[in-house]
Amino acid sequence: MNKLSHLAETLIPSEIIKLGNDISERVRQGQNIFNFTIGDFDPAIFSIPGELEEEIIKAYRNKKTNYPPANGIAELRTAVSAFIKGHLGLDYDPASYLISGGGRPLIYAVYRTLCDKGDKVIYPVPSWNNNHYTHFIEGEHICIQTSVGNNFLPTAEELIPHFSGARLLALCSPLNPTGTVFTKGQLSRICEAVIAENKKRGNGEKPLYILYDQIYWTLTYGETRHYDPVSLYPELKDYTIYIDGISKAFCATGVRVGWSFGPQAVIDKMKGILSHIGAWSPMAEQVATAAYMNNEKAVREFLLAAKSALHQRLSTLYEGFRTLRDLGYPVDVIAPMAAMYLTIRFSFKGSTSSDGRDIQTTEDMTSYLLQEASLALVPFAAFGSDRESEWYRLSVGTCRLEDIPRMFDKLKAALEKLSLPGTH
Repeated sequence: MNKLSHLAETLIPSEIIKLGNDISERVRQGQNIFNFTIGDFDPAIFSIPGELEEEIIKAYRNKKTNYPPANGIAELRTAVSAFIKGHLGLDYDPASYLISGGGRPLIYAVYRTLCDKGDKVIYPVPSWNNNHYTHFIEGEHICIQTSVGNNFLPTAEELIPHFSGARLLALCSPLNPTGTVFTKGQLSRICEAVIAENKKRGNGEKPLYILYDQIYWTLTYGETRHYDPVSLYPELKDYTIYIDGISKAFCATGVRVGWSFGPQAVIDKMKGILSHIGAWSPMAEQVATAAYMNNEKAVREFLLAAKSALHQRLSTLYEGFRTLRDLGYPVDVIAPMAAMYLTIRFSFKGSTSSDGRDIQTTEDMTSYLLQEASLALVPFAAFGSDRESEWYRLSVGTCRLEDIPRMFDKLKAALEKLSLPGTH
């Protein structure tokens, strides 16, 4: 067999896909799974806005099926610019926006536009796909292991020692996989450090840019607030590229409308890269999204309803896991702050199940939960964390409220079958 490219030969297999294949096989064999792995929405539970659906149908009936402009239709860039200014106060000209088929091509374009082979890319873990994007551009991985004490978000003190010579700092808040968010103080200290670093760099030296993925910013709960670099420090406008879109805010993961905004020179080069690979959002979806986003009343009502439904599920699950913890079961949980994720810890390594199975690794725990509790979660190892991290992501986009009590009954029964270290 002919050897393939270095990139193809060295791609890291997806842990989530591997887990998904295991789940699919168990379902095929008749097992009913409580599948909380998918960072997506079940349209039967979380459908896209009715007004957006009608606009999509109308756009296709009006034959909006030709190529869109490489940077997105002007109407959509104008509508998105107004939406971001109205909700976040970020004032960017529509020409500083780039529309694409979701957030993934945009993140790829940021990496390709800013980084050369060997450039240092700083990213925290757990986080979504930064390890793979850094691999794509053959960058130097500066991987920051975060801790539960900081809600799995990096601190300025952890990042600053790696700033010298770095080209890109990839941040995400609210964070996938944890649903945690930067506090104003946490993000401010990081921003101040980036500003100081760029002031130190001489003429001709490349600046340090921030990639800021805020795709979940509309989904914050309770007293939680979303913060972003440029709102806190306007001087970072020349060094920050935002990633955003409708996929999570409007339960529209398959509609494929994402946008990036930032320095005009960077956005223009990103447009050039994506134009060569045809990563644009379909014309009809762009026309429809522009029309929908100009309907401010419909947008606000949908955002409120979607956030309420997600929070209800997250809160119910949080209380259930907290009850298990308080009863002495080997679990822990972080209160939901944002996004569609709950962060859970299982700590039963070293235990033995009633059927004699020894559980020594995180992979053993994941397998036991799937087999005995029919509970499918994604371990943080799938997001770049240490392979033996005991923390997991639970996603509620496919969760039915009526299934939650049955899930906890089955989980409790599975945990009761374990003999924990130091017990008899």
